[in-house]
Amino acid sequence: MNRWIKGAALGLAVVGLMSISVSGGARAETLQSLRGASSIDEADKAPDIAKQKTGERFTRAYRQQPPMVPHKIDKYEIDLKVNQCIGCHDWPQNVKENAPKISETHYLSPTGVRLNKVSGSRWFCNQCHVPQALLDPLVTNTFESAIGQ
Repeated sequence: MNRWIKGAALGLAVVGLMSISVSGGARAETLQSLRGASSIDEADKAPDIAKQKTGERFTRAYRQQPPMVPHKIDKYEIDLKVNQCIGCHDWPQNVKENAPKISETHYLSPTGVRLNKVSGSRWFCNQCHVPQALLDPLVTNTFESAIGQ
């Protein structure tokens, strides 16, 4: 009996997936994507490059949000051997460059051992820190910052 139930469930799942793939072509025309009403095989123009806002810093939207980068970094080299961010933001160069110092958390190994240099797990700054840019949101939302509340 148990084997029969499993077989019936598997059969229903296969039939359901087949009906989705068969009707998928008809449904695709009624869906609206973020890029508009273009069909999937139609070439779309490249989006405009966002104007980066430099100078004045954006405020953080939530506690422990990684700060955004208020200057251009598109030509910065960050790879396994070189990290140009560290040239200005690592201690003691940050004092001379008048740049914010890298957070102390970046000097901890993944196991919590204090290091004298930036941890390898924090080496690629642009995984968390992104350039601030003036952009329109892709979708509307009701997000309210927790800062100042």
